[in-house]
Amino acid sequence: MYDVIIIGGGVVGCGVARELSRYRVKTLLLEKTNDICNGQSKANTAIIHGGYDAKPGTLKAKFNVLGNAMFDRIHEELDVPVQWNTSLVVSFSLEDHPALEKLLEQGRQNGCRGELRIIDEAELRQREPNVGQEAKEALLVGAGGIVCPYELTVAFAENAAKNGAAFLRNAEVTAVSKLPNGHWQVVSAAGTFETRAVVNAAGIYSDVFNNMVSERKVRIHPRRGEYYILDKKYKDVFHAAMFQLPTKMGKGTLVAPTVDGTVLIGPTAEDIEDKEDKRTTAAGLEKALRQASRTWEHIPSRGFITTFAGLRATGDTGDFILGEAEDAPLFFNCCAIESPGLTSSPAIAKWTAEQIADRLELAPNPAFDPIRKAIPKFREMSDAERAAAIAADPDFGKVVCRCETVTEAEIRESIRRPVGARDIDGIKRRTRAGMGRCQAGFCTPRTVEILAEELGISPLKVTKFGGDSQILQSYLFEEGKENA
Repeated sequence: MYDVIIIGGGVVGCGVARELSRYRVKTLLLEKTNDICNGQSKANTAIIHGGYDAKPGTLKAKFNVLGNAMFDRIHEELDVPVQWNTSLVVSFSLEDHPALEKLLEQGRQNGCRGELRIIDEAELRQREPNVGQEAKEALLVGAGGIVCPYELTVAFAENAAKNGAAFLRNAEVTAVSKLPNGHWQVVSAAGTFETRAVVNAAGIYSDVFNNMVSERKVRIHPRRGEYYILDKKYKDVFHAAMFQLPTKMGKGTLVAPTVDGTVLIGPTAEDIEDKEDKRTTAAGLEKALRQASRTWEHIPSRGFITTFAGLRATGDTGDFILGEAEDAPLFFNCCAIESPGLTSSPAIAKWTAEQIADRLELAPNPAFDPIRKAIPKFREMSDAERAAAIAADPDFGKVVCRCETVTEAEIRESIRRPVGARDIDGIKRRTRAGMGRCQAGFCTPRTVEILAEELGISPLKVTKFGGDSQILQSYLFEEGKENA
């Protein structure tokens, strides 16, 4: 029996778990895959949006601005990297000036923090000398920033677990129904549970769970976005996140630095039907490059280190769907959380937890501790700090991932932490081991060994992302075993 069950281990679900842990409450988060942050929370633009794009009066506009204002405290409390590098919305024709003026006015109406103004071509090129020759002017958004989306999600989860929230992975929810006593029954691959309240934070599947319990139906249309990532040698090409004037399909193809020093190009925007179709396509990647080349001419193809695709949970109302369902008491929706969902997530989580606390009459948790320290990053240490780290733990002296300078100590801690890594991709999101130039070509064998040791399993059972994604298929030879 739980007070609250959260369906979905993305940034919103984990954020709600953390905010609920401020109260005396028994919370369980159910995630269908092998790890948290396995859906759209891991595959997005990693931007902290300033709040200029959403239509005034919408939930997107409200929670974007509220969420944006929370990231400084998140950085302080959860040790998540945040950079306020500004955003620039670039126009390639002076005829589009009215569109920039509209965004400027929307930003003002929405209450955007910080500097917000239109800059001319001279100032644009002074700020960003590498911008394409077609660029004419831009909207400068001082409250624009960048964050690591998976570090944010993991930090929410770790702090929630520290403060009493429970997490179950490989726990796909198959049914939600009302019990005669007024509670909810949640059936999952990890068991059947009873709870007073449910939070539906299931991303692109959030419509499925809403539609199980409410007559007010919701439809989520998966919208695929494809991206390139470029090597760190290009990290200084642009300082700001470089947007293009948005369209009805989204905020356009951007070129943006990441907090980890790589460069992100994308996304495209393609409405599809299959909620599991995360393929990259030749046509989609070509489109991303063609569009981005207006911002960055002569993009160096030799700098590409990987591509990926993510699915956005685009709803049929054009806005977030939040709060208690009218005909399903104590069933709380966090549906249709697409852009600016990452930016809005802290505010959505706080508001949702407050709604639940009010309805369940929850008391504050006097033992709540908001502080979470990140895994120490060897690559960011000074020589003196490295020497001290190695003296305290010799595993800091064993570099496993050479591209990202990730040590064995970091990998082991990522597995041992609350809601720790259980597969290769989970380690990658927590430490960056395998995210560099060689894309895990060098470090995977040792990472498999460490994961097997820490989990007490055979290396044959180690997976890339759970399920049937085993890294190794058989032993060629092992003492005491026949060849397989």
